[in-house]
Amino acid sequence: MKTLRPLYIALDFPGKKEALEFLEAHNLEKVPVKVGMQLFYKEGPAIVRELRKRGHPVFLDVKVHDIPATAEGAVKSLVSLDVEVLTVHAQGGKEMMKRAGRAAGDTVILAVTQLTSVTEEMLNRELGIPSSLKENVMNLALQAQESGMDGVVCSVHEAKMINTRVKREFFTLTPGIRLETESKHDQKRAATPEEAKREGATAIVVGRAVTEADNPKEIYEAIRREIG
Repeated sequence: MKTLRPLYIALDFPGKKEALEFLEAHNLEKVPVKVGMQLFYKEGPAIVRELRKRGHPVFLDVKVHDIPATAEGAVKSLVSLDVEVLTVHAQGGKEMMKRAGRAAGDTVILAVTQLTSVTEEMLNRELGIPSSLKENVMNLALQAQESGMDGVVCSVHEAKMINTRVKREFFTLTPGIRLETESKHDQKRAATPEEAKREGATAIVVGRAVTEADNPKEIYEAIRREIG
């Protein structure tokens, strides 16, 4: 059975050196981590292999989005890196998601709905989508489910809505997690770990709240206890 870890640390560092030094300096051994575009595009598969060698479960968040055949091939390549979770864009369409899902095999594959930096005004005026943000996210989530995705990446504010409408076990992984005292930066639909738990999110991704803390391990452990 496929599962998600409840908490991933986002390794949003410019390179391998900084990412590994952070983990080593704060005794964050074997914690689940998210590798995003910045780190993966700089270091390539080598960073994933090194993290796996050190015992870290890896969520590879590169949001595959291309024509179905290309997306399928990309997912096959990413799965070979022994990652536990990877992402595609739900806006790539159902055929792309179906083929990517088949290629993922036993790896958890999630469809990204709308980024947490997207607002309803941006959705309507810039992207030309006339629906409400929640309606659009729900539509993408249902398409993802129908296409065989294991779940979606969404904001905390949509997790409960999605959980009430899907017809089978379906993961909701929520980024944009901030502590109450922390700036939201470029996240427009941020939430706290407590809110994520209350809204029924399966898993959360935490970045700056941990990586920029005075005592990252202490904050990581506190968040882990909070989401229980």
